Amino acid sequence: MIFEEPARLLAEAVAETDAVEVLETAAGTGIFTRTLARLGAHTIVATDLNEPMLAAAAPRLASDRVRWQVADAQDLPFPERSFDAVACQFGVMFLPDKVHGYAEALRVLRPGGIFAFNVWDRIENNTVPLLITQALATAAPDDPVEFFPRTPYGYFDFERIHDELTEAGFEQIRGEYIDGASHSTAETGAVAFCQGTPLRGEIERHPSLDLESATAIAAAELHRRYGSGAFYAPIRWLQVTARRPVL
Repeated sequence: MIFEEPARLLAEAVAETDAVEVLETAAGTGIFTRTLARLGAHTIVATDLNEPMLAAAAPRLASDRVRWQVADAQDLPFPERSFDAVACQFGVMFLPDKVHGYAEALRVLRPGGIFAFNVWDRIENNTVPLLITQALATAAPDDPVEFFPRTPYGYFDFERIHDELTEAGFEQIRGEYIDGASHSTAETGAVAFCQGTPLRGEIERHPSLDLESATAIAAAELHRRYGSGAFYAPIRWLQVTARRPVL
């Protein structure tokens, strides 16, 4: 719904470098992995901290050029200078220590290697999660659910990201904000965001909301805004590339 276009552009950024051995962190269900595998003769080590996510992703990409492995992006189980590129689709915002996570990516890159990743722009520029957040806040005003603006849509400042990458040792840091569109229906979007993201855990822990009611609230708000049919909604993200110094 929202990941395909960012995955394509990020994969193209990696493919343009002629990288052969690629490490992916926070691979999740493998959307970026499959996109990159279609673009070239890369060997890909796709990692995630969550083993069930990899178990769901692996059957969807049968390739001897792809290996799936459980790994923590902040404690990578690979020797120094193991990869030509490290890529991460919408994962770095979840790192507890961004600079340390970036330093781990730098460590496993070969000199001159590229680190490519993307993050969501501020929630005001991503309409569907904004509408869902507002609807849930209206339903539970005394204890609003603020997961989206706090975490996945809360790490968008390129100046901050540039400084943290520099502190980790990267150079040639570039960033571009990109506008796109998601395609969904009210019901599909509500289920995807409320039940298919980490928002689910926050809803399940909430004192006055439950998963069924929160999903219904989200669907009603999207239906009010977009109607009963399929719709397109604005999305915006930041794509970043950085290099490990050659020397």
